[in-house]
Amino acid sequence: MTDSRIAQAQLGTGGPEVGVQGLGCMGMSFAYGPTDAGEARAALERALELGVTLYDTADAYGAGENEEFLSPFFKAHRDEVVIATKFALSIPPDQPTKRVIRNDTPYIRQAVEASLKRLDVDVIDLYYMHRRDVDIPIEETVATMAELVREGKVKHLGLSEVTGRELRAAQSVHPIAAV
Repeated sequence: MTDSRIAQAQLGTGGPEVGVQGLGCMGMSFAYGPTDAGEARAALERALELGVTLYDTADAYGAGENEEFLSPFFKAHRDEVVIATKFALSIPPDQPTKRVIRNDTPYIRQAVEASLKRLDVDVIDLYYMHRRDVDIPIEETVATMAELVREGKVKHLGLSEVTGRELRAAQSVHPIAAV
């Protein structure tokens, strides 16, 4: 009998080891129409059986509902999974369909605390900047994210939607495990 688990790979230099295929969880409770929670939970379990260990969500998916949905699965399998979540798409309370890109220090700190609470974990394995606010230097955003690593709230950093120049500038501040 052959092993049906997928291969593993390390993210970046010094990043976590994960299955070569991750699972984007947005559609399990947000964005693509009605979902079946039981089927979504079964998909999470089956993916893990197959060697998928990186599970990706974001605070903006359902205004945090996706992180809350995933929390019981993560709690049951904390030593087996790598939790990736993202910040930067702020949702004004009075305009739930609007998204505002924020990379400022106060927002990042507020976002990480909210995600930790919704996920019911002590540390996020991979914390991404979901969108780039070009009015804030990437070095400033990554410096704030690096503080979260030093404080033990986050293990590794990731970036979305950055140029090569921005990635090099970010990397000069702190190692970036995933793009």
